[in-house]
Amino acid sequence: MTHMKRTTLKFINLFTVFLFGSIAAIAQPGVGGTVAEGIVAVVGNNIILKSEVEGSFEALEAQYRQNGLTLEICDVVEDQLMEKLLLHHAEVDSVIVDDNEVESNVNRRLEALLGQFGGDIKKLETYYGKSMAEIREEMKPLMRNQLTAQRMQYSITQNVEVTPTEVQEYFATIPKDSVPLINSEVEMAQIVIYPAIDEEEEQYVIDKLKDFKQRILEGRSFATMAILYSEDPGSQKNGGMYEGIKRGQFVKEFEAVAFNLQPGEVSDPFRTVYGYHIVQLIAKRGEELDLRHILIKPKISDVNLNEAKNAMDSIRMKISRGDVSFEDAVDLYSEDDGTRYNRGMLMNPQTGDTKWDVSTLDRSVFYAIQGVNVGGISEPVLWRDDEQKEAFRIIRVVSRTEPHQANMQQDYGRLQAMALQHKQGKEMDRWLKEKINHTYIRINNEYYNCTFSRDWNNDGTSNRGE
Repeated sequence: MTHMKRTTLKFINLFTVFLFGSIAAIAQPGVGGTVAEGIVAVVGNNIILKSEVEGSFEALEAQYRQNGLTLEICDVVEDQLMEKLLLHHAEVDSVIVDDNEVESNVNRRLEALLGQFGGDIKKLETYYGKSMAEIREEMKPLMRNQLTAQRMQYSITQNVEVTPTEVQEYFATIPKDSVPLINSEVEMAQIVIYPAIDEEEEQYVIDKLKDFKQRILEGRSFATMAILYSEDPGSQKNGGMYEGIKRGQFVKEFEAVAFNLQPGEVSDPFRTVYGYHIVQLIAKRGEELDLRHILIKPKISDVNLNEAKNAMDSIRMKISRGDVSFEDAVDLYSEDDGTRYNRGMLMNPQTGDTKWDVSTLDRSVFYAIQGVNVGGISEPVLWRDDEQKEAFRIIRVVSRTEPHQANMQQDYGRLQAMALQHKQGKEMDRWLKEKINHTYIRINNEYYNCTFSRDWNNDGTSNRGE
């Protein structure tokens, strides 16, 4: 099979491998023995299973096809070889990942997966034919491998740096017709005001949850009450049920209550950033919980919404008149902790800087700043934050660039990142070549007759080292 030129997968997505590939428990083969049935390759002390390769290919091929790309199974095999080589040398070099890091990453992946099923745990479990607890346990070793391989790669490239001269030299090597086209980008800053919630409304919600608790203690079904009244989309349809909960998965106020309950006990109402809750502990297995909960969110009155909008109009007017600078207004008035300590600047989580490609902006932001000149400020717009709380905000357009081909003056940071990635890639290639020549590697060509981008087979004599 001819090797297809492509952008190399740095690592197989182990999360996807787990979901779509079958995992088999096989004893490690002895060094120098024949490659056993079902094993595609041996790299040091690690094996690559046929089921892993084909499960990964099935999952990833659909993603590639959606993006108009082609994936061949030999591409997956080579990326598996790279990952296993990294894992082998991570063990040699004592590169480890602690249990807490594995747990927190598994929790995040589970939350993302659950979101694909609308927060319905039963649908997820039915689709994969496993309980949430089983999914969690089977995901852990795969996540540990993924994190370990990533950490090993980081250890290889962490000391690689590029100088301004190297960035310029790298840019000069890019053919003119291949210089990246940079879409229009903006930098933005914001001021946020949250509407007040009346004390009477908060007390009403607390009293409502107290009534729910009393009715549950008198024999009403917690699950039925959650289905009827809970405002948590992640569990409402499932009777408020969450299974296999571990520390770090929910906000600390929620966990402080849940982990101190006894099985069957129902909590008093308590508050988190999402609203007010009551929780019933169903089962406790060491530091793992099954529980049900009901969430009620205090409602914001139209009066309070109007007051918040009027306050935002007043702030905008003060800035426009020159009574206060935008930066000072952020410090004086903004209630968003995520931006108020950074002069209101909105950071792009995808790039880690303050520039936003206009084509990727949320629709509400795009329309809010449409027609706003650099230095100008939008009208107040209603907004929901990451915790789905309503607020009003004004957005200042700090800078805007027109679409253009990348250049050293406007796009140095982007070109620096590209040059660094290129240099890191060369260092990674050097490391791979060295380690391939000094690591025991056996490939079973009976499964896939691949032509790889690297000489993983060598001549069969140099793979007898580490």
